[in-house]
Amino acid sequence: MTAGPATAPGPALVGGRGALSGLVVDALRTGLPPADPAGAVPAADPWGEDLQLALYLLYELHYRGFAGVDDDREWDPDLLRLRRALETRMLHALRGDLRGSPSSVDEAFAPLLVEPVDLTGSLSRHLETDGELWQLREYASLRSLYHLKEADPHVWVIPRLTGRAKAGMAAVEYDEFGAGRAARVHARLFADLMSDLDLDTTYGHYLDQAPAPLLATVNLMSLFGLHRALRGALVGHFACVEVTSSPGSRRLAKAMRRCGAGPAAEHFYAEHVEADAVHEQVVRREVIGGLLADEPRLEPDIAFGCTATVLLEDRLGAHIREAWDAGRSALRRCP
Repeated sequence: MTAGPATAPGPALVGGRGALSGLVVDALRTGLPPADPAGAVPAADPWGEDLQLALYLLYELHYRGFAGVDDDREWDPDLLRLRRALETRMLHALRGDLRGSPSSVDEAFAPLLVEPVDLTGSLSRHLETDGELWQLREYASLRSLYHLKEADPHVWVIPRLTGRAKAGMAAVEYDEFGAGRAARVHARLFADLMSDLDLDTTYGHYLDQAPAPLLATVNLMSLFGLHRALRGALVGHFACVEVTSSPGSRRLAKAMRRCGAGPAAEHFYAEHVEADAVHEQVVRREVIGGLLADEPRLEPDIAFGCTATVLLEDRLGAHIREAWDAGRSALRRCP
């Protein structure tokens, strides 16, 4: 008697948001190859709901998969072929949007190393001073798509580094994963934050409510992480996150405290204030410094990873603020 196909105990599949994501959902549900998109990929909005959800679903096969979907679909050649087409569309659009951006590490990171005097438009500043509890709950719901797997996309770069860069990256990731203590894993700390906010802590629970600008920020990490050719961009992304995390986390910790969100909610961000200030130094000196010493030709890629991260985070922040300023939810309204 042979065993049936292994299936992931992951989250349930969501419905599609257009032709491309519909093809992916149908393929995963039926176990069949995806239908030919017939020119739909080049015509798709690279930042739209349809393409970003399709890409997110395909990337999730490399994390925890979906309930009822055969684990072997992770390496299904037809799904990989479609994923590659979607990635190419997104990457081409990203490079186009960033044409003329800095190509050196110093230029790319210089604006991030000094906190701006004018924080108008800053989402964390708004939450710190004027945010309401319902807005904190929405923010956590959206961010859960990454924070419940925090640091996972960045692990892929470790085998692709050597020497100082590898050692520095492994040291930072060790902290992200709780330094050997399961209760201190940052994804666990975020789940505790969600519990304080009376949110569902199930992995992937809020996918259906996540709009395209949020999906794009998570997809960017997977795009960089899954391609060895983009290892420099992944390092640039990771460094950007660590450089900007401490000031933003300080503001969000204050927001949680001011709104009475709960001790675990405040602790998650308070933990990142101190930890990420240390991580920033390690990433800049050892990871970036080591990678540039080993492979100086990757400097433009590191800069690209940084500027791409800033671009997509700014777009997400603008999307959320536009909704909140209009007095409506930033969560996607499910059909």
